[in-house]
Amino acid sequence: MITTKFEVPTRDQVSPANREIFDSLQQKLGFVPNIYATYALSDHALGRYLAYAGGATSLSNREKEVVNLVVSQVNDCRYCQAAHTAIAKMNGFSDAQILEIRRGSASFDHRLDALARLTRDIALNRGRIEEENLERFFGVGYDNGSLVDLIVAIGEKTTTNLLHKVTDIPLDFPPAPVLE
Repeated sequence: MITTKFEVPTRDQVSPANREIFDSLQQKLGFVPNIYATYALSDHALGRYLAYAGGATSLSNREKEVVNLVVSQVNDCRYCQAAHTAIAKMNGFSDAQILEIRRGSASFDHRLDALARLTRDIALNRGRIEEENLERFFGVGYDNGSLVDLIVAIGEKTTTNLLHKVTDIPLDFPPAPVLE
């Protein structure tokens, strides 16, 4: 149980470098998400994280959201479930599709289904995967480079999941439905 209360820092409470990032986020998004502000408790973490999360990848935005939703569900991160539900909607996923993805499948698209299943397997089993999930992933056209990009995306999302789990900072996105 967390006994220390983590406060989300304001722009005036962060380093000059992080203030510049806050200004950029404010301009791009219209606000600074609490999780990004929490990264700014470190003089270095926010910039590092944004470079990591925004780096080049073979995964499309929709594919990245599949990964983000699955990993956030596996890691039970309510903040990231909420944020990525909103982002997934902006990427064209329906409410029903988002719930299915969070459960680790995507029956509405065979390629995304293979991605969701392998993502869940990797995240849930810490890399000890079922061979059939890897074969399905390669069978729908992904390659070794895609696999590496998937693993990096899982690591990136897990980092944020852990940050929220430890700090328990407040949601600033509409809560995602709880899966039963």
